Parts: sequence; C-alpha cells; structure tokens
Amino acid sequence: MEINVVQKVMKVNDELAEAVRKSLADAGVLALNIMSSPGSGKTTLIEKTLAALNHSIRVGVIEGDPETSLDAERIAKYDVPVTQIETAGGCHLEANLVQRALANFDLPNLDLLIIENVGNLVCPASFDLGEAAKVVMVSTTEGHDKPAKYPNMFRKADAIILNKVDLMPYVDFNFEKFRDYVHQLNPGAPLIDISCVTGEGLDAWLLWIEERLALESAQPVS
Repeated sequence: MEINVVQKVMKVNDELAEAVRKSLADAGVLALNIMSSPGSGKTTLIEKTLAALNHSIRVGVIEGDPETSLDAERIAKYDVPVTQIETAGGCHLEANLVQRALANFDLPNLDLLIIENVGNLVCPASFDLGEAAKVVMVSTTEGHDKPAKYPNMFRKADAIILNKVDLMPYVDFNFEKFRDYVHQLNPGAPLIDISCVTGEGLDAWLLWIEERLALESAQPVS
C-alpha cells in the first residue's frame, strides 16, 4: 500500500511538472532549479548573478525555504520579481508549489526563472519542478565526498558548481577526489569552480547561463 501511495504522489508531481514546463516553454522562459545543502551559498550566487546581469536579461526568482522570507528579502533588493515559497518545514519544493508561484510572475516578460530549492542534498533530486535544467551546488567547506554520499543529486545535474574555492587551501578538501567522484557519476555535466566572495569563476557560470538561454530560444514553440 505504501508503495502505491508513493507512486501516486510522484505521478501527480510529474504531471504538474510537465504543465509547468509547458507554461515556461510557451512563454520562452528558461527555468533553473538550484539545489544544494544549507549554507553552500545558493542565495549569494543568485545575488551575484543578478548584480552581474544588471537587468541585461529579465529574471524572476522563486525562493524556497522551510521558514522565513529572509532570502526573498535579500533578492528583492535587486529589483526583480521574487516569490517566496515557505514549505512549513518541508525539505523540498514540489511542482504544485511552483505552479502556484508562477501565477505571481508575468512570464512573457521574463527570460530566466531561477528557482532556489530548499537546502537539502536528498529529496529535491526526486521531484521534477518543470525546470529546464538542474544545477547542484556544493562548497569546499562541506568536504570533497558529497558526490559519493549523495549520488542521486549529482547524477541528475545538468551543471555542478563548486563554491568557496577561495577557502580550499584552508579546509580539508581534495579537489582531485571530488572531481573524480563527479566525473564517475555524471561525466557530461560541466563542473564550474567559483568563489562568490572573490568573483572567481563567475564568468564561467554566466557563460553557461547564456548558452542555456540560447538553447532555450532555439527550441520550437509547442
């Protein structure tokens, strides 16, 4: 019985995710689902991204958190549309939550929708939100073994970001082992090394977004 319930939940989620994906595709919006453990730097990355883009493209942000609107308040300072989803303790976003949040955006007037998922390296990987690409972020302070411990998250990633590379000399982090874990799990995903503090690697991240936007705009309208 429990298995049937789980299958039903996932089926409903997947159907809603397809509806979200169609809405975004019809409007020509690229949606990125950014996932990580708490404290890896997702919100700071979004802030740096918005600052660097400086309204050159039209960006909206969905902020997922178990409690508080603190991150959404940080993003709102960049004068972009932002919607907060509080999951009341839930450890991940689901497609129905994103679908409801879309009603707060003028989708035809967006190019890019960034979804900051709830900080967690387990459950967010199992729920399709209707995004075009999944981005997994991890930081050097978390250790180099995160891909080995949470392989499902890394297998499903379209891009993998390693943040806080400026701290690598000061923490127990073996980059070669980390890179090997990532390549074994997902050899096709680009590995982007950045520091949100120094700005190192942000150009590579912005270039990846630019390439994904070009790919999205080349897709035929359904």
